Amino acid sequence: MDPVVVIGAGPVGLTAALLLARWDLPVVVLERRAARDPAGSRSICQQRDVLDIWAAVGAGAVAEEGLTWTTARTFYRDRELFSWSFTGRGTSPLPPFVNLSQARTEEILSARAAADARVDVRWGHEVTGLGQDRSGVTLECANGAVVRACHVVACAGARGGRVVREALGVGFEGRAFGDEFLICDIRADLPGWENERRFYFDPVWNPGRQVLIHPCPDSTFRIDWQVPPGFDLAAEETGGGLDRRIRQIVGPVPYELIWRSVYRFQSRIADRMRVGRVLLAGDCAHLVAPFGARGLNSGVPDAENAAWKIAFVVRGWAPERLLATYHDERHAAAAENLAVTDATMRFLVPRSAEEWRVRRETLEKAALDPANAMTTVDSGRFAEPYWYADSALTTPEPSRPFAGRPPKGEDAVPGPGVIVPDARLNTGARFRELVRDGFTVLLAGREDHASFERAARTVTGAPVTVLELERIDALASALGAERGEAWLIRPDAHIAAVLPGATPDRLATAVRRALGYG
Repeated sequence: MDPVVVIGAGPVGLTAALLLARWDLPVVVLERRAARDPAGSRSICQQRDVLDIWAAVGAGAVAEEGLTWTTARTFYRDRELFSWSFTGRGTSPLPPFVNLSQARTEEILSARAAADARVDVRWGHEVTGLGQDRSGVTLECANGAVVRACHVVACAGARGGRVVREALGVGFEGRAFGDEFLICDIRADLPGWENERRFYFDPVWNPGRQVLIHPCPDSTFRIDWQVPPGFDLAAEETGGGLDRRIRQIVGPVPYELIWRSVYRFQSRIADRMRVGRVLLAGDCAHLVAPFGARGLNSGVPDAENAAWKIAFVVRGWAPERLLATYHDERHAAAAENLAVTDATMRFLVPRSAEEWRVRRETLEKAALDPANAMTTVDSGRFAEPYWYADSALTTPEPSRPFAGRPPKGEDAVPGPGVIVPDARLNTGARFRELVRDGFTVLLAGREDHASFERAARTVTGAPVTVLELERIDALASALGAERGEAWLIRPDAHIAAVLPGATPDRLATAVRRALGYG
């Protein structure tokens, strides 16, 4: 069997490779770089559900090493508007998020890939051509190598993915924002800041623009300045301007400059995320502004969605048309992220005099009315999992309708399409660790486990696990399951169906739907 080829050895590509290998598929990763980037924060904020995916492939060190700040403070000029804190962890033993540099995240994932004989990472292999036929995909590299694949997951980023998108005829419409952003990673002793994220609107030391400061492990801090178009980093460094910028924030304390970069935000989305045997993921498929950390935190779920669907098709557990639902589900997720981040960027970087007026008045009112500031000031809504309530793979249940996005910081009510809550089991394992082995059926107050398992296995050869919900106290409480219900969980931890008064036949129908049979 030809391997699955993953283009790109960034966090999304390595995640895809490790997840495919977890389904016991051979994987070749083609990476244009000669080696990993040794430093650079870049995508630093990893949301709980992403940490959960990484834990499933043995990369739990990201959650262990990362820093979870407790308080977010937002300022307007020299006045604090509001602050909020994470006060609970829910039923999951994982933190709600961590901050860890992308360089370190890649190092952890690369080590896991190197330890897995099913994953072959080939550095210095820039993909320059791609063609597919009825039986597979042929990839050509700049160094002359030619690689044959049964399927491809393209995680080559925005620029590296251009060759793939052009070869497939995929559009990548959107726009770039005019202002640029300067990032510096520094190491310094800043007492009281190590557990706080700070966001400044219009500070006197960056008037008319924003500054964001994130704490990271080992006394390091990531600082983002919004800077005017045409900003010259080299001139800023040689003229002492960069040091002055940093000093305006940290004061006279000693600091070490670890890494710096300048970039411009873009909002773009591929018009197709699946073309035949090629699936586009991460920045290759969508670009969003980073406020809210929705880039990497959307790319990793892309990888998981692609991996289980490719594995099920390759192993004959699902029909080929299951792959079509990759675009349907993940394109909808990308579109939502673009909508959320574009709204944030309109507030952060107004595009008209009217938008500037609205922003100024909003911030001035917030300074006088802190109680309502959190609902009116938009500095970015934190990344959330996308919920497949409208997916063709989800069985709707009228008694548990999807109520839409919950208020900021709250979890959605469990139901069809929503990602299942996590919980610690009596064995010490996490529930989400179990569901990624195949389909999981949760039965509430039912004793006929064998008949439900047989019903599911008549549809697919994929692994099926049947569990008695009453034995998982924390999960039973979080789900609010009714006696007689059956809950069907997909391999990516999303709830495919909730079946009141379930019968084995109804379960079999829901499994068929979740596999793309219709």
